[in-house]
Amino acid sequence: MAPILTVSNLTKRFGEVTAVSDISFTLAKGRSAALLGPNGAGKTTTLSMLCGLLPPTSGQIALNREEARDRRERIGYLPQQPVFFNWMTGKEYMQFAGQLFGLHGKKLTERADELLERLGLKDAAKRRIGGYSGGMKQRLGIAQAMVHRPELLVLDEPVSALDPVGRRELIDLLREMKEETNLLFSTHVLHDAEELCDDVLILNRGSIALAGALDDLRRMHQKPQIEITSEKSLIDYAAGLTRYPFINSVKLSEDQCSLSLQVDNREEARAVLLTELAREAIPVVRFEASYASLEALFLEVVGA
Repeated sequence: MAPILTVSNLTKRFGEVTAVSDISFTLAKGRSAALLGPNGAGKTTTLSMLCGLLPPTSGQIALNREEARDRRERIGYLPQQPVFFNWMTGKEYMQFAGQLFGLHGKKLTERADELLERLGLKDAAKRRIGGYSGGMKQRLGIAQAMVHRPELLVLDEPVSALDPVGRRELIDLLREMKEETNLLFSTHVLHDAEELCDDVLILNRGSIALAGALDDLRRMHQKPQIEITSEKSLIDYAAGLTRYPFINSVKLSEDQCSLSLQVDNREEARAVLLTELAREAIPVVRFEASYASLEALFLEVVGA
């Protein structure tokens, strides 16, 4: 599949500080990618360079294999903390954003109205932005980023400031946006990345620590695990689990009522442990056999 975005040996230094160090990756057409990493990993710096807002110290960026052409006109961007002209109405702001991309007249009006309705802002189109809620402003930010039908939509922490309801609404909207453009977003909310993305890039200290298709990474790095929660302390029970060769690690929660076990053979572990728990009459309220999540992989990669 042809790449929509190709990044080669990208580096950014601020004086003696290297924020991004020699990173390379591609994003294929028709796929979405999540840029993950702890605070200070270089996510925002990377996105700013991709969008043409920050010049790289070295390296190349090509959109649709075109390195020389100004890519800013073909990218939609929503920063982590978007700033609006609060005295404008939502529709005025959309028309302003469209004019910056060379849209005018009936074509601009129709596109602005289409996006405001699509993102649930039709009834607020003539209200001043200063009276918008945080979720409404976030949706307006996505609308302005989409006004010129970009080839790539870049979002920096799009859900970080939203409440659970607003986060769910925005995730649903982004899932729709994936149908008409390529999506690259940074996030701290790993569950959102799992819901939306096809590919994952994990940054740590300015370098790519792990990258690839989400499904491939799961297959390569998934580790079987068992979670046990009881009505009483499991500290004595946990102490005896080291005798089983199929258990690699035992982690006891702070309240001592939950166990997280990394195992070699999930089926064997489940059968043995369920039998043992029943025999010892331990009041189990939760027993779950699964595989390590993206969050567990993330924590392992960044050394948290």
